[in-house]
Amino acid sequence: MKAVLMDAFGGVEVLKVGEAEKPVPGEGQVLVKVFATSINRPDLVQREGKYPPPAGDSVILGLEVSGVIEELGAGVSGWQVGERVMTLVG
Repeated sequence: MKAVLMDAFGGVEVLKVGEAEKPVPGEGQVLVKVFATSINRPDLVQREGKYPPPAGDSVILGLEVSGVIEELGAGVSGWQVGERVMTLVG
C-alpha cells in the first residue's frame, strides 16, 4: 500500500511517499481503504522527533483518513465492507 513515510527526523525533506506493508485488522478492528488523508500538526511534530507515537501504533504519518471499509476483523458488528467512513486512526 502507498503511505507517507519518513526515514529520519527533520524537515519536509524527510517525508516520502512509498510502499508499506498492508495491515491486517485485529479483533474489533476494521481495515480502511484510504481515499484521502492529511498531514496535520501531530504528524509534523512527530516528523521533528518531538512526539513519538504510542507503543504499538504505526509510524506511518497521516492520522486523519477517509475511505471505505475493506475488511472486518473478528468480532466487528455494526459495520459492513464497502461502507464509507472517516476516522482518526491510532
